[in-house]
Order: sequence, then structure tokens, then C-alpha cells
Amino acid sequence: MIAVIPAYDPDEKLLNLIMELQSKTDYLIVVVNDGSDNSNLSLFDEIERSVTVLHHEVNKGKGRAMKTAFEWIKAQGFSNEGIITVDADGQHLIDDIKKVSEVWRKHPEALVLGSRMFTGKVPFKSRFGNGITRAIFATSTGVRVYDTQTGLRAFSTELIDRMIAIDGERYEYEINQLLTCTRQHIPIVEETIETVYINKNETSHFDVIKDSWKIYRTILAFAGSSIISWIVDYLLLLLLTGLFSAITNGAGFNIHGFVLNFTAEPKLPALVIARIVSSIVNYVLNKNVVFSSKSRGSVFRYYVLAVIVLAVNYLLLHVLDAIMPLWLAQIIVQLVIYPVNFVAQRKFVFHNKGN
Repeated sequence: MIAVIPAYDPDEKLLNLIMELQSKTDYLIVVVNDGSDNSNLSLFDEIERSVTVLHHEVNKGKGRAMKTAFEWIKAQGFSNEGIITVDADGQHLIDDIKKVSEVWRKHPEALVLGSRMFTGKVPFKSRFGNGITRAIFATSTGVRVYDTQTGLRAFSTELIDRMIAIDGERYEYEINQLLTCTRQHIPIVEETIETVYINKNETSHFDVIKDSWKIYRTILAFAGSSIISWIVDYLLLLLLTGLFSAITNGAGFNIHGFVLNFTAEPKLPALVIARIVSSIVNYVLNKNVVFSSKSRGSVFRYYVLAVIVLAVNYLLLHVLDAIMPLWLAQIIVQLVIYPVNFVAQRKFVFHNKGN
């Protein structure tokens, strides 16, 4: 097992962690000095006598520090080995590190998380922040992860190229890692660990505003496909409804004896055309970006679902038309349909067998 420890301005807790790891495990230890202050160099000099230390001249962020270690491990030619990332602040207990490592050995194809249950005296910002991230992550991906921000994670060297390719240089890297696993169908396994906060987590370098925004921005971008296609659908519906009402003036169109009166019912053709355009946008984004699906037959399943959703959309609009304006009715209908449609696409349309 290879233990990767990113460290920025650490204290003696890092030295204690390394000493305990060396006495209780046979792990290869790689520490990354992420541009720490010169006052910390003596600590790294002491550590470097017994473990590998990689250096950043300036602070580049936790994500970049881990990638630096992964690149070094790859260059050494390690294969069929496990990598476990450990925080330098002493909040991961040795027994928990060993436990996560053992779970990984049983699930070498997975990303294994050491998940805290947030029991006992936990700082409010940590409990609240993880709760919000957990809820948004589950809604956006359909994957439930209890501790989305844990730094104690294990995976195989066989996944190292994928881990290096993940976007993010700072704390957002860890949420991106989870998103990548959901997209690429890498299993995520959680193992419960102790919840430890030393001095109310005062030594953490997590910037509540800046780093939280990076994390939540990434998650919200994951659901951006639906937002974009909804905007296209919504604007086209309003535009085409008004256009058909204005240009036909009650005459309608006679196609082989079938009269389509746009003035009498302009919403139906407008809704159909708007949905066709927005569905193409939505399908391409969902298949290639959101779900990264290679499932065969997804086009057919997608449009079967689209027809059902269109019919429900039209019926609900028809019911609400008598009591509210179209623009408000369509917003309400979409709020009802969106979560059902999302789950159906994830479970039925873009589901890859075996994952």
C-alpha cells in the first residue's frame, strides 16, 4: 500500500502520523510539501530521512499535491498496488487507515472512502457543509455518498491515469473525483471511520467561501444539461406560441385534407417543435457529458421517454391553462416533471448493464 499525504504548513502531528504509520504498517509513504513556509522546512528535512518527500516551490492546492504524488508513483512503475490518501492534520486514525486499506483489498476495482458519521462534537460548518454537499450530490448523480469531503480514500494504481486527469487543483478535486467515478461507473464503497476534529478543525486550510463555491459550482455544473435544455424548451415554447397565433390569423393549414388550426390551439405545435429542439440538445449533453453513457439503444429509449414526458407536459398545461398564464404554468409543470425525468433517464435511458 502506498500512503499519499499532501501537506501545507504542517506541525508535529504530521511527524507523529508518519511515525505511527511506520511502526504499525509496511506502507510506502509519499509526502508532498505543497509550498509550505520556510519555517516548516526543518520538519520536512526530518521526515525526508525515512520517507519520500516531493516539493512544490509555491502552494498549488491539495488537488495538485495529490496529482504530483500520483505522477511520481506512476513514474516508478508501480502496478496492482493500492494508493491511500491521508490528511496531514492527524484527524485520520491509524486503525481507520488500516481498515480502509483492508476494504480496498476486498474491492480493488472501487474507490473506497473512509466516511465519517459526524457524531459527537463536530464544528457546525463541517456538519452543515457536508450535509448540503451530500444532498446536492445525491440529487445530481443519483449516487448516495454520506461523506463527500473525506480525505481518506483508497484506489488501485490501475486507476491512476484517470485520477491524474481529473480537473481541480484545490479542494474541488475531491468532489470531482467522486463525480468522475459516477460518470465512468467506478464503484464507490464507504467504510465508517471515527469522526475526529482537533481544536475544532482550526488547522484546516479550507476557505469556506472560495473553496465551497468551487465544490458547489462543480456539482451544479453536473446538472447544467437539464438547465440548458429547459431554457431552450421554455423560450421556444413562448416564442412559437406567439408566432403561430399571430401569423395564422385563424386560417390554419390544410395538409392533405387535415386542418391544423394554430390559432385555436397554438400551444400543441409550439410545444412539439420546442421539445424536439431541446430534446436533441438534452440528449447530446446527457449522453456525452452527464452520464458518459455508451449504452446501445439509448436514442430509442430516450425518445420513448420524451414522448411520454411530452404527453404529460401537454396534459398538465391544458389543465393549468384555465387558471394561470402559460409562462407560469410551464415553470410549474417543469418543476414537477424534472426530477421524475432525471431519474428515468439515469435508470432507464443511459444505464449501462453491469454497472
